[in-house]
Amino acid sequence: MWFKKRKPAAAAPGLDVSMHGDTLAKLQALERSVSTYERIFRGSRGYAFLDWDLPNSKMAWNGGFWSHLGYSDADMEFISNPDKFIEYVHPDDQKKLMSNIFAHLRSSGPGEIVFRIRKKKGGHIWAEARVDAERNAKGRVVYMSGIVFDVTKLKQTEQALLISEARHARIIQSSNDGIWEWSSAHGGFHFSNRCWEHLGFTEHDDIVNQGMDRMSAWRKRMHPDDLKEFDHTLQEHVQNRVPFDVEYRIRGKDEHWRWIRARGQMTYDEAGKPTRMSGTNMDVTEIKLAEERVLKAKEVAEEANRAKSDFLSSMSHELRTPLNSILGFAQLCDADKSLLPEQRANIAEIRRAGEHLLQLVGDVLDLAKIESRRMGFSLEPVTPARLLAEAVSSLQSQAEMRGISVTLEPACDESDVDVVADAVRLKQVFLNLLSNAIKYNVDGGSVHVGCARLEEAFLRVTVKDSGRGIAEHLQKQMYQPFNRLGNEASSIEGSGVGLVITKQLVEQMGGLIGFSSKENVGSEFWVDMPVYLGQPIEQFADDRRREDMSAGAIPALEVEGERTILYVEDNPPNQRLMKQFLVRYPNLRLEIAAEPIRGIYLARKLQPDLIVMDINLPGMDGFETLAVLKQDPITEAIPVIALTANALVKDIERGKESGFDYYLTKPLNLSQLVNVFNDLLMQENMQSLNN
Repeated sequence: MWFKKRKPAAAAPGLDVSMHGDTLAKLQALERSVSTYERIFRGSRGYAFLDWDLPNSKMAWNGGFWSHLGYSDADMEFISNPDKFIEYVHPDDQKKLMSNIFAHLRSSGPGEIVFRIRKKKGGHIWAEARVDAERNAKGRVVYMSGIVFDVTKLKQTEQALLISEARHARIIQSSNDGIWEWSSAHGGFHFSNRCWEHLGFTEHDDIVNQGMDRMSAWRKRMHPDDLKEFDHTLQEHVQNRVPFDVEYRIRGKDEHWRWIRARGQMTYDEAGKPTRMSGTNMDVTEIKLAEERVLKAKEVAEEANRAKSDFLSSMSHELRTPLNSILGFAQLCDADKSLLPEQRANIAEIRRAGEHLLQLVGDVLDLAKIESRRMGFSLEPVTPARLLAEAVSSLQSQAEMRGISVTLEPACDESDVDVVADAVRLKQVFLNLLSNAIKYNVDGGSVHVGCARLEEAFLRVTVKDSGRGIAEHLQKQMYQPFNRLGNEASSIEGSGVGLVITKQLVEQMGGLIGFSSKENVGSEFWVDMPVYLGQPIEQFADDRRREDMSAGAIPALEVEGERTILYVEDNPPNQRLMKQFLVRYPNLRLEIAAEPIRGIYLARKLQPDLIVMDINLPGMDGFETLAVLKQDPITEAIPVIALTANALVKDIERGKESGFDYYLTKPLNLSQLVNVFNDLLMQENMQSLNN
């Protein structure tokens, strides 16, 4: 609205009571009207009422607008001067304002303009002026009256909206995603050009429409098998509010199948009826092709590994037959007393070479059996002290030939602790470790064998030598098959598989193996075996089978108080497994994020006590997601566990170097996961108590 003010009559000191009654009433009404407008002016801080007398070049201002900008009554003398007023307008808007005023003087009807006005203490506000003109008999404007008001907040909101729209447009453009929307008010679907570009079309291709609406044309190109899944997912989303996230195949312009991942969200009115659904299409064809190549490569590798194991097993058996003949006849020749000393020496070389070759064949056969999981174990209570004594005794002569002393510490002789193991395989482990300690020792060196109880669960056996040690840069290659760590050209015999077999045997019996080594000082290998705690013998096979299936006795959760765990995993079956597992722990609250961006958002919002994260995630992998979390002060201290199917040695090493607190591999070992929970969450408890 606007208000035109006219020159008031000269104020009289009082009303003449002798006036005619009608005239008196009109004057009284006018006085009340003026009082009303004056009250309105005083209460209008953000508004200015303008009455510009052009013939007299005077601008009359009413209202609280100028005091709202910090100006006093003394300033109004300049503001009311049309020649001075323009100085209060922002320099960039002065020309526009003057052009608008001249245009309004030439034309009829109301005028509107938005411009900036300077505040008393600096800075500017946005103002909008709405005015109208009154003309004389000659058509010349004599008065321009109206209202000026502050629209700064509206302008800021408008600018923020424009910036936001531009930002979203850039994001959508850079993401290569197509946009689609359905509206109940308009009916039908809207597809952005990018949706059709995914299929190789442009929006002008006639083949897209084929005389039907866009949605029908799109559905006609979808794979029949995937169309059913698409409709089912859509129905679940509309009726049960299940997230709409589906992948399907669709024929492109070249008639080849493309893979599209569609995600969307339905909105509803107050009555619960669907009103609008918006979503995105992502072209995931290359990802799907990559997945197919990986699966195919995995199948080929697994088949090749099976073929290798079968070949090694078969060849080992085939080689044993002629080797047995060679060694048998060599023994017969050795028993012949009529042979000359030179001949006996030759026979001894044949026997020594044959026995070494037989040992190599046996190692290869064992390795093939272990890798194919065809080596049987007979688990039972075993006394390590007895097996160690037998192993030391059998290798004593080999050590004495080089002046190496082998010492079995009293703790081993006196220990009557039994462990759960296969006696034959455990003795093989001890023999391998002792043989290496002697073989790679220095002449006149020493070997010490020790035993120690680790709490209640394990017994540790250590084999320490004073040999040449292992260079630090070679230690990561310790358990690689046929890798002799630089001793290939030495005079020391070996195949490079002994330690690999030892490690596999120990782990498949439920134990652990490790080592420490320093070049030119020596090495110490240790084996931890589970202590026998009185279980019935017949339970061993079942217990071992359950351990192999990662479904053994799950340890107790020692964490007290409520804890929040965020699981970043895009695979629904894995999500369900974690949900069902954590149901048994009411104090653990589980939050799930199917995408890394969502996971980062929830980590910042919830600040969980622990994050469990897959590595192969859509958009960002687990390593990139971890880097973002560690760079954010809000989330950098949250422990993060990797839980992934990437189980190669290089993957595990990369996971540890990237900063994961634990790197766990699938299939999920529930007992291991609870132990990790106890470790990390109990550390948090201790930190809280210390703080």
